Amino acid sequence: MILASSLLELAVLAGVFFFYRRLKRSENLMHLLQDNQANLLARIETNARLEREIVETFGQRQSELEELNNRLEDRAQTLRKLLEQAEGISRSPQFLREIILNGRKKGLSAKQIARNAGLSIDEVELILAQNPDSKSTSP
Repeated sequence: MILASSLLELAVLAGVFFFYRRLKRSENLMHLLQDNQANLLARIETNARLEREIVETFGQRQSELEELNNRLEDRAQTLRKLLEQAEGISRSPQFLREIILNGRKKGLSAKQIARNAGLSIDEVELILAQNPDSKSTSP
């Protein structure tokens, strides 16, 4: 009976030791999972912070881009107006007359002046004929 009781106690002791080992392994596994969870939460928090920073800078960049776009549109409109004015001036009779007279002073022929000014030779010769200071050397 003592022997059976001792064997039973040994079996119970082995069972307790076996369950203790499993409990210890489960506890270690639980600590590992908790550490992994803490690391995951830290990474999620870092990612959330980075995302907030990105969204904030994205908003700033969007507003800067809108401002730059508005400034570019204003500049484009100003340049269009200046271009229209320049085209108007370049087609004005006084400006064309100055081009023709300057061309004559440089010694260009009526044909060369007409080509440079985008006029006909007859128009150039007419303007040259109206100016008494120019020399008539048409080809």
